[in-house]
Amino acid sequence: MKTLVTGAAGFIGSHVCRRLCNEGYDVVGIDNLNDYYDINLKHDRLKLINNNNFKFYRMNIEHLDQLTTLFEKEKFDYVIHLAAQAGVRHSAEAPMDYGQSNLIGFLSILEACRSFNIKHLVYASSSSVYGLNEKVPFSTVDNVDHPASLYGATKKSNELMAHSYSNMYDLPTTGLRFFSVYGPWSRPDMALIKFADLIVKRQPIDVFNHGDLYRDFTYIDDIVEAIIRVQSHIPKKSQAWNKTNSSIDKSSAPYQLFNVGHGYPVKLTELIDRLEIELEIPVQKRFLPMQRGEVYTTYSDTKDLFEAVGFTPIVSIKKGIENFVSWYKEYYIENISLWQDENSMNTC
Repeated sequence: MKTLVTGAAGFIGSHVCRRLCNEGYDVVGIDNLNDYYDINLKHDRLKLINNNNFKFYRMNIEHLDQLTTLFEKEKFDYVIHLAAQAGVRHSAEAPMDYGQSNLIGFLSILEACRSFNIKHLVYASSSSVYGLNEKVPFSTVDNVDHPASLYGATKKSNELMAHSYSNMYDLPTTGLRFFSVYGPWSRPDMALIKFADLIVKRQPIDVFNHGDLYRDFTYIDDIVEAIIRVQSHIPKKSQAWNKTNSSIDKSSAPYQLFNVGHGYPVKLTELIDRLEIELEIPVQKRFLPMQRGEVYTTYSDTKDLFEAVGFTPIVSIKKGIENFVSWYKEYYIENISLWQDENSMNTC
């Protein structure tokens, strides 16, 4: 079996590549290695894969001609599509980046999968599609017509585009709505690293909505486990599906959607307190109003995922933060050495 993983140098993608290789899959990873954040971190993630079953190509998914050449050469069985322009807040500042990568890029992936009869396309959606929804927990049967950010809008668009290809070309597709993924090797623009950096530098953390925000933080290993299991759970056409009385997260086409979240929202201030405990440095908080494009809570209903593949995320926030901080201290050793020296001087 040969699997293509897009976004292979990314946070989730690199973990998925390593897991697949360790399980004996032949894996091809692609990534454009852009400079949205530190490119050295991306290279270090790729080095960590370190497996003879892995090949890497640098390319942009928007370039269908390059994808076509790659698909012809490698003859993939499965595609796990994780490449995208990430960042909810950044989408308010650079909207065109999201149109290129998340829309044009995804269309290129769909077209390549159709042309080469891929057995199953698994792609990353996001809890951001729920947007202004107030009913919790969020379920894949809920209406998602009011995204609060352009990023969320592009992810909902991906789901609609995938359904059209499933319906027109019988391409099996599964969208996974990830909820607040965190853990070792995460992006520097994500909350945990930003918070940890500020704590280490003894600078205040901006806490929006005065700390009254909740997120369904989901540990990276749980995300990877869900992806691996879902890859082999290929959706099939269903003649029994009826649009007037059937679930909107399924279809007569070979198409399905799942939430992937821990199912336990954590208050933002609790997350910061756990970082404070693990880093052993007092935290300064600067409380601010709600930020544009932000949502009050994310909270996943994952019973459909469990029914389909027998798995639901299990890693606690306590254990997840412990693992994250352990990696953070090891990877960002220069900063850690600096603050440890300062700590020693302060206690003399």
